Amino acid sequence: MKKIWSIFLVFVLVAGVLAACSGEEKSSGSGKGTIKIGGIFDLTGGTGDVGTPYAEGAEAYFDSIKDEEINGYKLELIGDDYAYKIPEAQKMYQKLKSKDKVSGILGWGTGDTEALRQQVAADKLPYFSGSYSENLKDIKESPYNFLTAASYSDQARSALTWIKENHSGGTPKIAFLYNDTAFGKSPIEDAKSFAKELGMEVVDEQIIDVQALDATSQLLNMEKKNPDYAIIQQTWGATATILKDAKKLGIDTQFIGLNWATGEGLIPLAGDAAEGFIGVVTHAFPYEDLPGMEEIKKYLEGRGEKLEDKNQKFIQGWVSAKIMVEAIKIADDPTTGEGIRKGIEKLKELDLGGLAAPVTFTADNHAGTNKIRLAEVKGGKFEVITDYISY
Repeated sequence: MKKIWSIFLVFVLVAGVLAACSGEEKSSGSGKGTIKIGGIFDLTGGTGDVGTPYAEGAEAYFDSIKDEEINGYKLELIGDDYAYKIPEAQKMYQKLKSKDKVSGILGWGTGDTEALRQQVAADKLPYFSGSYSENLKDIKESPYNFLTAASYSDQARSALTWIKENHSGGTPKIAFLYNDTAFGKSPIEDAKSFAKELGMEVVDEQIIDVQALDATSQLLNMEKKNPDYAIIQQTWGATATILKDAKKLGIDTQFIGLNWATGEGLIPLAGDAAEGFIGVVTHAFPYEDLPGMEEIKKYLEGRGEKLEDKNQKFIQGWVSAKIMVEAIKIADDPTTGEGIRKGIEKLKELDLGGLAAPVTFTADNHAGTNKIRLAEVKGGKFEVITDYISY
């Protein structure tokens, strides 16, 4: 019965997000017309646990401004589920570009974003991804890709710097736990190199499937190397598996997850095994008292919803959409990808009301920030333990 109920909930979420994100072009009745932004989302694939609330947050932001004119235009988000499959992302991209005539895209995964970046560059379509791959910082290879949060590699570097500054008792020993996807592997070599630069000892690395339900064998192998810290590059599901199996095995390594491993959705999955877990925080938790949270709260209340029913990944999607719209507001020509790119490159220390670190983009740098915070699970809730830090 529990399984049937879970499947039903997935279908409800998918239907809700797709109904909200898709639709035909609507006449604004005034102004200059409608600018369309595409959405390539993972609702039902390997990272759908975090992808669904991210997509809901992006859709919610566009819905919150549907009655406004932005730089003289109405804005519309046209999104769909690609189920974390690169060929599906490529098909969807072609539809968004050729049929829907979008002027920019909110994308998702590392593998698909990297696979699309040459087409994105050729088509001159600004692309904000849920992927924060270091490769996307290469402006020569990815001139139309923008990172709206610290890259995975920068997240790992900052976490390792924090370890270096706070560790006591000899040389820190580090392990890495990640999945065998472009997303999972993205920061690993950079992080290993940086750990060695800091004088740390990298003692182990283990590959654990992104949807793993058991990580016992990998953790037993890791335990033989006795690492002080293990950096996790996963989403909630596999991270919960790691934490539960580590608790069962009595492993006392300190686990530190990068941003997609972190968030409220981890806690019910991991239970008390989540206690003491430290996560990289790129975006605010809904329960933080921050100026930027007010507009989200007001929007949700207008729909009969509550902020406390949302999670950090919802905030993450909201912020990504907001940054795109802020660029459209100041673009000289917001109807073209090239025009929106120039608008993005005008954003300087964009204040996001505490929802995320301020972002700055220039013609030479499309990485908006390298700052993160860290949070620790205490009493079944993430508590932020640092201000914004970088390496």
